[in-house]
Amino acid sequence: MEYDLENRTLDFSKSILKYTMVIEKTIVTIPLVSQLIRSATSVGANYREANNASSKKDFINKISISKKEINETKYWIELLADVLDESNKRDLRKYWKEANELTLIFNKIYHSSKNKN
Repeated sequence: MEYDLENRTLDFSKSILKYTMVIEKTIVTIPLVSQLIRSATSVGANYREANNASSKKDFINKISISKKEINETKYWIELLADVLDESNKRDLRKYWKEANELTLIFNKIYHSSKNKN
């Protein structure tokens, strides 16, 4: 089976969207959820843009943005985990783990692309 990072990032975005729809809306969670949605959905969008880049420099730039967005996503997940109850923390650990794996993948792509001559 071919590994498809476009689908993986899309699935990640969808799972974050579905999860955030059921979080209790409070003065604290609303801005955190909003930021999480923005960063989590941006990862895959920028990866798709990278795959359609017009140059190597453009590709590296878009991968760099995906890398930054997935790191930001982990930040928002960590903040939400700090303010939500234990059952939410279990779910958030799962999303953080996937975000961390995506971080490693984007770091590898970024460094491999920059080091190619």
